Amino acid sequence: MTSADGTGFDTLAIHAGQEPDPRTGAVNVPIYATSTYAQDGVGGLRSGYEYSRSGNPTRDALETLLAALEGGVRGLTFASGLAAEDCLLRTILAPGDHVVIPDDAYGGTYRLFAQVLGRWGVTFTPASMSDTDAVAAAVTPQTKALWCETPSNPLLGIADIAALAGVARAADVLFVVDNTFASPYLQQPLALGADVVVHSTTKYLGGHSDVVGGALVAAEAELGDRLAYHQNAMGAVPGPFDCFLVLRGIKTLGVRMDRSCATARLVATMLSQHDAVAEVLWPGLATHPGHEVAGRQMRDFGGMVSVRLAAGEQAAVDLCGALSVFTLGESLGGVESLVEHPARMTHASVSGSPLEVPADLVRLSIGLETADDLLDDLAKALG
Repeated sequence: MTSADGTGFDTLAIHAGQEPDPRTGAVNVPIYATSTYAQDGVGGLRSGYEYSRSGNPTRDALETLLAALEGGVRGLTFASGLAAEDCLLRTILAPGDHVVIPDDAYGGTYRLFAQVLGRWGVTFTPASMSDTDAVAAAVTPQTKALWCETPSNPLLGIADIAALAGVARAADVLFVVDNTFASPYLQQPLALGADVVVHSTTKYLGGHSDVVGGALVAAEAELGDRLAYHQNAMGAVPGPFDCFLVLRGIKTLGVRMDRSCATARLVATMLSQHDAVAEVLWPGLATHPGHEVAGRQMRDFGGMVSVRLAAGEQAAVDLCGALSVFTLGESLGGVESLVEHPARMTHASVSGSPLEVPADLVRLSIGLETADDLLDDLAKALG
């Protein structure tokens, strides 16, 4: 993938928003660890900065970079992925509004809608994002947004972004795509018709399990300006060191994703041939219902693999405990491979809801270890 001016992704990842420091020539963006800035007289801002909640040079570099990578006009960063989601939703919604969400959404997103925004008078309807007719049928006169994850967390569902953009346009609603699992290296939803992209920068963008953050990238300036107003008004911004860590992580995003995807292919293939596994959920497999769509809109099929165990819930829990190279832990997208049991961990908040995940499901985040070591670890743990 290249930018509108033909610049390659990896070149943008290393250079966009990151010119050498004009005073020292430093090739890395400095960490501007400051809360306030000297002003040249009352109301006379020096270089446009007054207070680091409102703007910080390290954060500005990251926001410029994210906008370039996603092909948007405005990037905004936050203290977490959920803080980014909260800012977006409180910017675009009011009490009485309605949103169509995935029927396999991330548990934290569901909790935000059901337990936080629900008390504010916002309603939602879960729908299968792979079924555009079902999504269109879920739209009501009160609908203000269509919310999509692709690939989804943790069932690795694939939605046709361009087709859903058509549904959103026909209904005159905002189209939001959570691009965390793919990253802008594998997929660029704005080019396919999305209005705004959401990221947990904690995951693949940071890539080293050492920072928590979130981001929004808007396709249009007017929405970007509204989001920026609420970012400052609500105040859930990342610190400059957090921004520095994400900037550093993005420089290697392309090569990390290439390696993760290649190993995920080996893992998914091996697991699909194992008697203990009932189903492998990875869009790179020809048997995946979203394989064709993923092949059209993604550069590769991602580093996340989910499996359902033939022997049920206890087998899934036992697998999580038997692995040794894979670390049992929440989150994903880091250099180390992780395993988790979504029903009891990341998606416990959807238990008993229409979004409840299967109890026999195990989610794997494929890291950068030697592929044979991961394959051996899985083979031994599965017996």
